[in-house]
This record gives sequence, C-alpha cells and structure tokens, in this order.
Amino acid sequence: MKRIAIVATTDRPGSNTLRFANYLKPLYESNGAKADVISLQDFPIEKVIGGKYGKDIPEVKAFNDSILNNDGIVFVIPEYNGSFPGIFKLFIDYLPFPESFSGMPVAFVGLANGSFGALRAVEQAQHVAGYRNAYVFPERVFIAQFHKQFSDDKGLHAELQEKLLRSQVRNFISFVGNTFPKQNLD
Repeated sequence: MKRIAIVATTDRPGSNTLRFANYLKPLYESNGAKADVISLQDFPIEKVIGGKYGKDIPEVKAFNDSILNNDGIVFVIPEYNGSFPGIFKLFIDYLPFPESFSGMPVAFVGLANGSFGALRAVEQAQHVAGYRNAYVFPERVFIAQFHKQFSDDKGLHAELQEKLLRSQVRNFISFVGNTFPKQNLD
C-alpha cells in the first residue's frame, strides 16, 4: 500500500486549504493508498526564528520526516499574492538539500477564490519541486472560485472538477507505484 502525504501548504487557521486536504484523504484511501493530512500550520516556526539554516533542529527534522517518509506527496496550494504562501517556502528552505525531494513523486492541487484556481502558485511550486529533483506528476487540478465550488458536506460542486480530481488521485497512486525508488545522493 502506497503512503501519500497530503500537505496543506498554509499556516492560516481554519484555511480552505486544510479543509480541502481533509476532503482528499478519503479519496486516496478509497483508491487503496494510506493517506495522512499534514498542515504547515504545525511547522515548528518558533524553532527556526533567527535563521538556523544548516543546524540540527530535532522538531524540524521530525516534522519534515512526517512528510518525506512517504511514497508520494500531494501539495494543496492556495494562491497568496500571486504566489504560494511564505510558510511553504520556509518549509522547503528547511528541508535537507539537495536530497529531500530527489526522486519523490509529487502532485499539485491549486485552489483560490479567484478565476484561475492558483495556477501561478502551482506553477511556481512545480519549478521549485523540479529544481529539487522531484518527479512532478503532470496531472494538476485547479479549483477556481473555491468559495462557490466546494462545501464540506457535498464536496466539489462542479462535475468536471470532481472528475479531474478523481482522475488525478487514481493516476497519481499509479504514478507513485511506477516511479523509480528515491535517489540516494551519497
């Protein structure tokens, strides 16, 4: 059984991103994967204040390992000011370099209340993941006008978006199962 981390990439309390990540979990599980939702709201930011790059920070390592010790990662990304949230970049900056994403299958779901569903944010995140040698899954899903298109009790309202999402879930699990093992850069 493939293990998938579903990462809500914002630290905003009560975020739509976390709501949607929680919606994804049973979709992955009903397709045969073990899925865990991890929120960057829980990233130990207080431990990195002052720029402690390169230092061993056990709380940061434990948080990072909860994501990296999976077979694949789904990033649920909101659009903040035309990009992804700053906490997501901080999280990436505190990952081991260069090995953390090397050979890791990653997928992206963008959501925004605007008309483009976080297209820019997802594309920027894809560039960063590619730079870090992740295996970027090409099937992306964008949820535009999130406040109109999603509710906790009914899920996605638009049939096409639901169809695209279910396709991404099934195909990403297959992609994770068919990719090469994580690279060892030692």
